[in-house]
Amino acid sequence: MPEEKELPVNEQQYLCDHYRFNAEQRLKAFNFFVVLSMFADGGVFTAVEKSFDPLILVLLGGFVVIVSGVFWVMDLRSRELLNLAIPGLRAIEQELPEAARVFSRDLDTQHRFIRYTFAIRALILGQFLFGAAVVVYGTLAFFGLI
Repeated sequence: MPEEKELPVNEQQYLCDHYRFNAEQRLKAFNFFVVLSMFADGGVFTAVEKSFDPLILVLLGGFVVIVSGVFWVMDLRSRELLNLAIPGLRAIEQELPEAARVFSRDLDTQHRFIRYTFAIRALILGQFLFGAAVVVYGTLAFFGLI
C-alpha cells in the first residue's frame, strides 16, 4: 500500500475547522442538556404528583444538580476551545474588507446579555437551582418538616 502524503495545513482552514467543530459540539451538548433536563424535570413533577417517597425527590434533584454542574464545566471548556481560534481568525480577517470582519466587529459590539453564553448559562443555572430546591424539598419532606 503506498504511503499517503500529508498535505500542508492551511492556517485559515485549520482555524475555521477548529472553530466550527467546537461551536457545533457546544450546541449539540446544549441540545442534549435541554432534552435530558426535560426528562429529569418530568420525573420530578411525576414524583411529586404521585406522592413518591421523598428520597426519590432527593435523588432526582441530586441528579439535576450533578447534570447541571457537569454541563456547566463542559460549556466552560467549549468556550475555552472556541476562544483559542478567535485571535487567529481576527488576524486573518485583517486581509478582508471591514464589512467581512465578523469576529472583529463582534468584539466591538458585544452585548453582555445578548449572547449564546448568557442564554446557555442562565438555563444551566436555572436547572441547578431547581435541582437544589427539589433536594431541599425532598429532605424536608423526608423528615416530616413540611
